[in-house]
Amino acid sequence: MNTLDTIISFAQQTINEEARAIAHLEQLIDKEFAEAVNTIHNSNGRVIITGIGKSAIIASKIVATMNSTGTPAVFMHAADAIHGDLGNILKDDVVICISKSGNTPEIKVLVPLIKNFNNTLIGITSNKESFLGKEADFVLHAYVEKEACPNNLAPTTSTTAQLVMGDAVAVSLLHLKGFSSKDFAKYHPGGALGKKLYLRVQDIVSKNEKPEVGPDSDINSVIVEMTEKRLGATAVTDNNKIIGIITDGDLRRMLTTNTSFVGLTAKDIMSPNPKRIDIDAMAVDALDRLEEYGISQLLAEERGNYAGLLHIHDLMREGIL
Repeated sequence: MNTLDTIISFAQQTINEEARAIAHLEQLIDKEFAEAVNTIHNSNGRVIITGIGKSAIIASKIVATMNSTGTPAVFMHAADAIHGDLGNILKDDVVICISKSGNTPEIKVLVPLIKNFNNTLIGITSNKESFLGKEADFVLHAYVEKEACPNNLAPTTSTTAQLVMGDAVAVSLLHLKGFSSKDFAKYHPGGALGKKLYLRVQDIVSKNEKPEVGPDSDINSVIVEMTEKRLGATAVTDNNKIIGIITDGDLRRMLTTNTSFVGLTAKDIMSPNPKRIDIDAMAVDALDRLEEYGISQLLAEERGNYAGLLHIHDLMREGIL
């Protein structure tokens, strides 16, 4: 077996081993898991998530997931906790402690301190019989038989299991809260993901020029309007009602089918009944329509009146495409 084939084999083996371990977690979701999630849901406080080593990194990611899905959460490193960061824990907070073995020295020091505060403690561990497993009010059993590491040392499968268990908690809470896509957009106003949830056609076309000619406009006027507005098309309107569109393609076709442009007007070369969209529609819906019809521009309307032109490049610029 050559080097490349060996790499592929190792990678596939790692993925298969972790996939089997994650599939097994489904059998470990029980009433205790449900009670733990319900306790968080009914709490008036936040979720404090702590861990040591690689488990701390997983804790930090779970915190980010919870915060983005409507469950206020705070990361607290287990080593820093016993040197002052315990002050992060407030009266009504629920604490989640993550540890594969459940027996690390930092965990053994930290757990009794949390218990002294009378906060609910949830443990995520591979070993229910560990110190953490026995001391926690609820145990989420993230059991793995072995690590994907061939030496069974480097945290690989175990941290993946912890992450998946954290996702299961976060998504369960999301459902209990009735967290919607609109709520999600509030926490993700930046980036393509947020824009898909809140950006409307109005937000885009309001930044654009508004190319527009009348049906009797001559060809020179059409070309000047399209050149100045730089959107590759212009609407043809009558009393502010859309009756057609002229695109760069329409101009090229005119050049190949006419030997003289004298007397030609916008209505002679326009495409009638063009595709259009309401100005209040979501930008992602505009993208769907552009892709459905294989076109580059959509005319926007507001209460039946011409409101502007949206180009596919606008969506690319906003990160929607």
